[in-house]
Order: sequence, then structure tokens, then C-alpha cells
Amino acid sequence: MKELLTSVSPHLRSGRTTQKIMGDVLIALCPALIASVVIFGPRTLLLTLVSAAACVACEYIWERLMKQPVTVTDLSAVVTGVLLAFNVPSTMPVWELIVGDVVAIICVKMLFGGIGCNFVNPALVGRVVMFFSFTADMTTFDAPAGTIDALTSATPLALIRDGAVGWSEFPQILLGVHGGVLGETCAVALILGGVYLCVRKVIKPIIPLAYVGSCMLFMWIFGSPQPVIAVFSGGLLLGAIFMATDYVTTPTTNTGKLIFGLGCGLLTALMRCYASSAGAVTFSILLMNLVVPYINDLTAPKPFGGVEAK
Repeated sequence: MKELLTSVSPHLRSGRTTQKIMGDVLIALCPALIASVVIFGPRTLLLTLVSAAACVACEYIWERLMKQPVTVTDLSAVVTGVLLAFNVPSTMPVWELIVGDVVAIICVKMLFGGIGCNFVNPALVGRVVMFFSFTADMTTFDAPAGTIDALTSATPLALIRDGAVGWSEFPQILLGVHGGVLGETCAVALILGGVYLCVRKVIKPIIPLAYVGSCMLFMWIFGSPQPVIAVFSGGLLLGAIFMATDYVTTPTTNTGKLIFGLGCGLLTALMRCYASSAGAVTFSILLMNLVVPYINDLTAPKPFGGVEAK
């Protein structure tokens, strides 16, 4: 008679490690990085490298001081640094970006226990702190190199509200030849990265599609001009593909992911239509991060043979 062996979860394992997943995310971010270097110049690369290095240094120093295992080789800190750099303009002072890196890694990630324990997205919190601390520098957008067109000196969202952007400018918006932060402008590059992550099965397309689709629908309902063009400008694609899909701060079930994406889309549309569009994506994702535990409870599947609690 064979013995029945029992063990704690997880019962299904794979060879996919955190390092491999983060490596795929970095590969997916490469098209947007290349596009930003072409559009805004070599300073983009400097900011990205400094931000990634600062995040790795913060995590390493903290773990050494706290006598914890060093985990910087899992590449999660590098991803946070790159994403944070993608959320600042090309003219951002380096020291201000490093302040955001320290907040993201130390205050949001390490103080709560490290990777897997943070309840909100570290890069987005770092962006919020920089936005309120260095508002002028965070909202001053340099025109892409070699351009003098009016579209390049301001974000398309601001011009859409003024009725200055139409379908004739749509190709320019898709290619990212306009003002904005480093990683948000080139929609084509971001979509390529999203497709790569889906093909590699790093993320499911539920949240990005629900987020983008619902935002477009709600902006149309709320009377926004050019809602289709609006979703391809600003930080919506960057947030929907690379930040709203963070494993730690998003629901675990497919139904929960759908609810999360719809909630992000609704909040983003409300903020863009009835408040300042600056930071709408950031605040929407962070607010939905806070209700993820409730979404998980609401959508948790019933265990086989289990009985619902009265």
C-alpha cells in the first residue's frame, strides 16, 4: 500500500524565476527606451541608467544594513528604476530622480518586506512624490530633438482639450514625436513591448485591454473630444501594460483582473475629463491597488468540496 504524501502549497512549480520574468520585462521595455533615445536624445539613456543603478544600490545597501539576503540579482530593482525613469521628462535633474528611486525602493518596497510584500506599485509612488516635490520639473516637457511643430512642445492631452489635435496628427502621436515623459510617448514601442510580454506569457492581456478599452469608452461617454487619440497619448499605455499588470499589486483571478482594469479605466476617464489630466493614470492605478485585497476576496474561487461560510 502506497503512502499518501502531503505538503504545503504551491503544488505546481515551474522553472520560471523572478529573474527570468524581470528579464522579459526589461526586454519588453527596450523598444520604448530606444524610441525615447531617438526622440529626446542621449540624456534619456543617462537618466535610465542612473535610475536603475540607484534602485539597485538602495536595495543592496538596505539588505546589507538589515543583514538580509541580497536579492538585487532578481532584477526587480532594475525594472523599478527603468519604469521610474520612464515617468520623468528628459530635462529632469538627476538628483531629483534619485529621490524618487529612494522613495520607491526604501519606503515602498523594503520597509514592507521586499519584493512581493508591497501593497502599491513602488515606481508609481516614487513618481507621485517627485510630482508633488518637484512639480515644475515634472511638468516641463522638452520638445523632441530637431522638431519645431506645436504638437511637440506640449502633451497631446493638453492640446486635445483645446481642440488643437485631430486625426491628421495621429501618426505623429503613435510614433511619439510630441512632448511628454520619456517612456510614454511612443505608442508603437509600448504596444510592441506589450505583445512580447503576452507572447512570453509574462502577463495576461486582460488588464491592458480592459483598461484601455474602458477608458476610451468612458471618455466618449463623458464627452471628451478625440477619445481614441487620447488613449494613445499620455501615460495610459505605459501604465496599462507595465504597471497595472504588476503581479504583487493586482488581483489573482481573471475576473478580478477584469474588474481591476475596468476600475482603472473609469477612474482615469473621470480624472482626465473632470480634473487635471496630469497623473490621472498614476493615481488611478494606485487607488485600484488599495482595493485589490477586496477584489481578491470577492472573486476568489470556491475550493472543491468547500462550504461557504455563513
